[in-house]
Formats: sequence, structure tokens, C-alpha cells
Amino acid sequence: RPRTSGAHDPDDLEEELAGLDALEVPVPARPRRRERIWAALWPKLVAIVVVLALWQLLVWSGWRSEDVLPRPGPVFQRLWDDLAGGELLSAAALTLRRAAIGFGIAIVIGVVLGIAVARIRPFRAAAGSVITSLQTMPSIAWFPFAILIFSRSETAIMFVVVLGAAPAIANGLVTGVDHVPPVLLRAGRVLGARGVSALRYVILPAALPSFVAGLKQGWAFAWRSLIAGELLVQVTGGESIDIRLQDARQAQDATELLATMIVILLIGIAVDSLGFGAAERRIRRRYGFVDEASSRS
Repeated sequence: RPRTSGAHDPDDLEEELAGLDALEVPVPARPRRRERIWAALWPKLVAIVVVLALWQLLVWSGWRSEDVLPRPGPVFQRLWDDLAGGELLSAAALTLRRAAIGFGIAIVIGVVLGIAVARIRPFRAAAGSVITSLQTMPSIAWFPFAILIFSRSETAIMFVVVLGAAPAIANGLVTGVDHVPPVLLRAGRVLGARGVSALRYVILPAALPSFVAGLKQGWAFAWRSLIAGELLVQVTGGESIDIRLQDARQAQDATELLATMIVILLIGIAVDSLGFGAAERRIRRRYGFVDEASSRS
């Protein structure tokens, strides 16, 4: 309908106000802590029940004798006895200590390499593809070389753990830096962020989601490299998880073998859920990748 220039139609004004009111979507009340814990826990419990049921059905099928494939009950009873005795906890603590040291060194090397590749073009041209190739190389292939240099020592294990994790961490950081929105870089320059200050306050915070993904992948490589290394290189000075695996295999004790493997699996689940999973949820909520209500549920 025709309207005069500069005049406001009351009907149009009401429509605009109604549209603004529609934006005021009521925010649902935050779920209670117990509800949030249960919402995160019940899918894992269902998965555990399904796995145990399939395991029991496989035993009942007679595919293998119970000396080779025992029922879940005896395995978890052995797991409980080993944990109560304290020896399995000591072995897990030794393996986790090695994992933490190796992963920490890999983070330092990966961050330095990642920043250098992302910010120095000649270095990217020289070393970028090499880092990617190192990431795709199976960690176990490094062990003959590591044993040749460091003999059968803990240093050989750490060498392979770092080589397995550092390239993934570096590539995660490079990917994050490469995908920083240019508008953020321009805004940082306008506000005076240049050089090291731009890297600290603009580039690295914007690259954080990809960097955490690289850390998660690096941890997976480090953990697998460590488990393989402890199986191949048995170091004196303490009983690790993998020494228990070897002892159980040599004694043909399938119950002990499966109980120890469950501990390795539980450690991986705990690190992923309580460590990287929690960090990813916080980052996604902070960067607006999920709404507040769904992230709390």
C-alpha cells in the first residue's frame, strides 16, 4: 500500500515490535546436576550392557572353550581382586606416568612445530609434508630404530611415544591457525595486536578447537605407541600393565589377560570422557557451536 516518505504506519510499527518480541525466546531452566549426570551416563551404561550380553552369548555359543574365552563374571571378579590387591593399580600408575611424560614432551614439540609451520612459509614448504608423513607412519615401525639407538630402555619407549603424538598435535594447531577467520586478524590489527600479541590474543584462541582435536588425536597415538612399546621393550624397575599382559599370556591365564585389557580400555575411556570430552564441550559452548540449554543437558 502507498505510504508517505518519512511517515511511520502504526500497523508496520506493531509488526516490527511483534517481531522483536518473538526473539525473546524463553530460556529453559538449567537441568539439575543429577539430571545432567544421568543424561551423560545412561548411554554408556546401555552400551556396557549390550557388550556384556554379546560377550556372554559368544561364550554360550561354544565358539571357544572357557579356558580361552571366559565368561564376564570370572573376569570382573579377577579384576576386582587385582584392584583390591593394589598390584594392578601400581602397574597402571607406572604406565600412566610414562604416558603423561611422553605426551607432555610431545605437546611442547608439537606446539613449536605447529607455530613454525603455520607462521613461517619457507618452513612450511620444507617440513609441512614431512610432518604429515610422520603422522601417517605406524608407530611400531619406529621401534627397531629406537631399540638400535637407545637399546631396550624407557628412553626408547618415550622416543616412539613422542614421534607418534607430536605430528598429530602440530597438524591440529596448523589446521586451526589456517582457518582463523580473516576478520578476526583484521580486528586484532586495528586494536594493535601484532606479532607475538596477535599470536597470543587472537590466533591461538581462535585456533583452540582444532588444537584440542589435535591433542585428542595425539593422545590416541601416544597411548597406542606406549602400549605397543611396553609389550616390545620390557624395562626393569617396575611392573607395567603390559608386563602383566605378557605374564598372563605366557601362563595362558585368559581371565587375567582380559581383566588387564579392560583396565587399558577404561583408562582410554576416562581420559577421553573426563579430559578431552569435557574440554571439547566447554569450547563448543564458549564458541557458540551448541546452544546453552543443549550443552547443559
